Amino acid sequence: MAVAMSSTCPGLYCGRMMVNGSVEGECGVCPRGERANLQKVCERCSESPELYDWLYLGFMAMLPLVLHWFFIEWYSGKKSSSALLQHITAMLECSVSAVVTLLVTEPVGKLSIRSCGVQMLSDWYTMLYNPSPDYINTIHCTQEAVYPLYTIVLIYYAFCLVLMMLLRPLLVKKIACGLGKSDRFKSIYAALYFFPILTVLQAVGGGLLYYAFPYIILVLSLVTLAVYMSASEIQSFKNLIAKKKRLVVLFSHWLLHAYGIISISRLDKLAQDLPLLALVPGPALFYIATAKFTEPSRILSEGGNGH
Repeated sequence: MAVAMSSTCPGLYCGRMMVNGSVEGECGVCPRGERANLQKVCERCSESPELYDWLYLGFMAMLPLVLHWFFIEWYSGKKSSSALLQHITAMLECSVSAVVTLLVTEPVGKLSIRSCGVQMLSDWYTMLYNPSPDYINTIHCTQEAVYPLYTIVLIYYAFCLVLMMLLRPLLVKKIACGLGKSDRFKSIYAALYFFPILTVLQAVGGGLLYYAFPYIILVLSLVTLAVYMSASEIQSFKNLIAKKKRLVVLFSHWLLHAYGIISISRLDKLAQDLPLLALVPGPALFYIATAKFTEPSRILSEGGNGH
């Protein structure tokens, strides 16, 4: 009872309720959508998300879409003409899910959200910071201190999964004529595996991803671009523009590069940060310029001539 009657609450996230202009009740967890302020009083989240918060949500929203596209391409086969329509359907599913998620999040019915903001990494893992003032009894103050950045992603994944199960099987059954009966649904089966993985990833590593996603985007986009250009044997601009698909892949990677650079810089100082976007084509240009010097057949032939 000494804890309940004290003027301040222990722990980082415990607070008291404000009722009719006065602070009442025992120290405990704040209601959803509220967070304890410096005076340990539960305060309603009323901030608008920062640019970085939106970029994080965009990254988490892109993950299922990119995985959808990868597995559709992987399992569609060369004979199937349904890949493009499935790609468009996957984009439609994720886009509609994102819009619906924003509409059902407070303020309901608007394409905007109110946020508590992220102050430090521990905000994502409040369950680890339940205080024990007398080392016997624990005050449980586990809450969503980063409201709604934690749960909104999980809600979005749920909508994506539901829409996929409603739309994709019917579409694939009608258009995937070039595939066998067992192969045409493999991209859907893959999604049934990666959605639980993404959910666990957000639940366990959401805070780490929040701080690391710009660097993850840059590293993965650079690696996948290099692997794609190597596998496609692109060694000159002529090879690059020979097929429209290669240009689509290239511009997609450039967009990811730009997204990563903007996420790191946060565009705090436009005069300094915008010129960084000129670096976006750099990796592709560097690869094409140096590809002829690193071709294995040339290295082997020169080694043979040396002997």
